Amino acid sequence: MPAVVGVAPILVPVAGTGLALVMVGAVVMHLRRGEVPALVPSGVLLVLAAVVAWGRFGPYAF
Repeated sequence: MPAVVGVAPILVPVAGTGLALVMVGAVVMHLRRGEVPALVPSGVLLVLAAVVAWGRFGPYAF
């Protein structure tokens, strides 16, 4: 929402990066516990957060 209304748009990539790091931890935890079906939602959220973080950082952010 910050990027849409223009209030502190730097928070969008920071939040995406933070969520991506949390999801990396979740994927590692599920792998260590052998919870293969739980990897799908964690992996999808990891990819989505990484795309948001990558797409919003840099001089050509979308």
